[in-house]
Amino acid sequence: MEAMRESWTDDRLDDLNRRVDDGFKRVDERFEQVDERFRQVDQRFDKVDHRLDKLDARFEAFQRQLFQASVLIIAALIGLIATQI
Repeated sequence: MEAMRESWTDDRLDDLNRRVDDGFKRVDERFEQVDERFRQVDQRFDKVDHRLDKLDARFEAFQRQLFQASVLIIAALIGLIATQI
């Protein structure tokens, strides 16, 4: 073990330090790429959410029209039954 410690010069330590720093820079760059991909996915989900909001509004309008039509049909049936009696 002592022989290994003697072989570590300042130049070798500086080189190791540079290599470690370069490795972390590459990792940081990859995380930045991943963060960008997540941002893109978030934007796509926002678009889907916006479309779903529009779809929900359409279903609510359809449900309101269906209720109005059923009330009209029931009123017409009550009127028809009243004229038959």
